[in-house]
Amino acid sequence: MPIVVAVLALLGALVSVPAPAQQFPSKPVRLIVPFVAGGSADVLGRILAQRLTQQYGQQVYVENRPGSGGHVGAEAAAHAAPDGYTIVFGTIGIHAAYAIYSKLGYDPARDLQAVALYADVPCVLIVHPSVPAKTVQEFIALAKQNPGRLNFGSAGSGSSTHMVGEWFKLVTGVNLTHIPYRGSAQAMQDLLGGQIEVMFENLPTAIAQIKAGKVRALGVTSKARSPSMPDLVTIAEAGVPGYEATAWFTIAAPAKVPADIIRKLNADMNAFLKAPEMQSRWVEMGVVPLGGTPADAEKFFASERVKWNKVIQAAGIRGD
Repeated sequence: MPIVVAVLALLGALVSVPAPAQQFPSKPVRLIVPFVAGGSADVLGRILAQRLTQQYGQQVYVENRPGSGGHVGAEAAAHAAPDGYTIVFGTIGIHAAYAIYSKLGYDPARDLQAVALYADVPCVLIVHPSVPAKTVQEFIALAKQNPGRLNFGSAGSGSSTHMVGEWFKLVTGVNLTHIPYRGSAQAMQDLLGGQIEVMFENLPTAIAQIKAGKVRALGVTSKARSPSMPDLVTIAEAGVPGYEATAWFTIAAPAKVPADIIRKLNADMNAFLKAPEMQSRWVEMGVVPLGGTPADAEKFFASERVKWNKVIQAAGIRGD
């Protein structure tokens, strides 16, 4: 009888053990993209969601939840059940430049944990065709002759397309007026329509408009030229030495998601980023896939906070 009791107790303990990561996911997964549809975050999020849906045999669906430079969606993810079934597409604004907001309903560093770095993306300085500047130096001269009169749009306060522009203002001494949107897609529509004059847009969503001649590209913000547009100079080459800034994206989850689920998601992300069939697509889009461990991502976030906090303080940037 004691043996029977012991066996029953053991079976009871096994039943109470949470499902291992090998059984994840057993239902649909929500990927929150905290910007409107059509921008780089949305495009890259949907590529990932499609890939994981095929791999898992479970729907990985994108939910667009824009607002406050990505923090509306990120906060929703931070407060979601910590079971791995809600993940969020992270950005500079969410993980590194959130100091522009004096009050948030969550703490990104405490309430979110990294799954993996996704990609590094150059931004490109683009202008409406009505802007007479044909080079970066001509643009700087034009802006200095018309302080505050040129409007630059972004995906929202604290977003990469905002912060990259603010750094450009800081190092060149120009005065551009920032117009925040709920995502780059909305800003791009106003740029195409001539309601704003300038964007520091992520390259993947700017390429088509550049090639169609609907906007004029003056330079990329990365250290080196982009393989997808090798004839386009860097802003540093164009006469702003030392200027280098890129957008980067990541996937994060609520802080208390179990480690085995995070490890599985991380492994699946890395396999996706390194997949041979994806490499030509990354080049075509102007995307540099990253990957690595969650610890690598957290270390990167910390270094980026230092970098962007210096810009925030020097420029006196506020998002609220």
